[in-house]
Amino acid sequence: MKLKGKRILLGISGSIAAYKSANLTRLLIKEGAEVQVIASASALDFITPITLATLSKKPVLSTFEKNQAGEWNNHVELGLWADLFIIAPITANTLAKFANGLCDNLLSAVYLSARCPVMIAPAMDLDMYVHPSVRNNLQTMRSYGHVVLDAASGELASGLSGQGRMVEPELILSSAIRHFEEKNIFSGTKVLITSGPTQEAIDPVRFISNHSSGKMGAALADAFANAGAEVHVVLGKGAARPVNQKIQISQITSAQQMYEACLHIHSQVDIAIFAAAVADYAPKTIASEKIKKSGDVMTIEMVKNVDIAKELGGLKKQHQIHVGFALETENEHANAKDKLKKKNFDLIVLNSMRETGAGFQVDTNKVTIYNQFDQSVTSELLPKPEIASLILQAIQDLPKSV
Repeated sequence: MKLKGKRILLGISGSIAAYKSANLTRLLIKEGAEVQVIASASALDFITPITLATLSKKPVLSTFEKNQAGEWNNHVELGLWADLFIIAPITANTLAKFANGLCDNLLSAVYLSARCPVMIAPAMDLDMYVHPSVRNNLQTMRSYGHVVLDAASGELASGLSGQGRMVEPELILSSAIRHFEEKNIFSGTKVLITSGPTQEAIDPVRFISNHSSGKMGAALADAFANAGAEVHVVLGKGAARPVNQKIQISQITSAQQMYEACLHIHSQVDIAIFAAAVADYAPKTIASEKIKKSGDVMTIEMVKNVDIAKELGGLKKQHQIHVGFALETENEHANAKDKLKKKNFDLIVLNSMRETGAGFQVDTNKVTIYNQFDQSVTSELLPKPEIASLILQAIQDLPKSV
């Protein structure tokens, strides 16, 4: 039984595909999972609670009130209880609530309280599924790090034929099993990740920085933590924070502070990922008071910052793996390969400012990952959590001699 001991919340919303949730419940139980069903009120128009309760061996929850004595179903406890939250089917209405943080029933309250990974299986008619608002909500869910099991194509309840059918319960089961198989791949591994921008002070109110959002670093941190690793993030000011609360975060401002924080822990880690956008130069002198406007030209003398990845690359031990990032605007592949060698990386992740939807301040990325043996893999334009999964896979695929 591949799911023995796993606690799974199964959310069901009001779609005709809700009838498939009975088979999904049966399959999850058969694999050893403990299943708690939470249904929206409209879901119970399509499938009876007694069917689901019989299969799951637990009462179906659909309202906050548990009984007439005033006991209630605690959405916070339910959200903390689960190892995985599957919502199948999820309708356009419930999807919109989840994506935008709306909460008007037990199912949406549990979703907003859940700290476990989330997997959704959409079900709706063809025209609804391709509507821009639905596509945007699905993209938002992916940006949260959730697994979206894209709807299958086939005959729909409306009589139309196209994409919109909920994927079959057997595929959802396989996805759940794969999730737990991958969960502990990096168990016992210590990972250091730099993320976000650095800020180099000019005076007490001004600084030099860049447009890095830290979204890629946050996605990597969550991916490693969800795979069982002990994760330490050195995070630039204002950058996106990882979701997983087990991740240890060191907040810094400048490149020098980032270097010192990394140097403190680097010797203890197995994997170091340099995803931060570190300023190459900093003002030679920081004014103690705000610089007043005077004249048409202002000159600031700059000095080179420490190259964190290169310095720590020189300290890299044989068992350690270093992964770098290259954001280029010209000669992308040649520059990335050159950086791979100069900084003693095992892998380098190249993304280009020329690619629409990739780079800073967006939820998606398109990358090429190179290793030391000139082997590479290029992704499609994907949500950053999915890019993070590709990077983890590339690390796993490194030759053992590296």
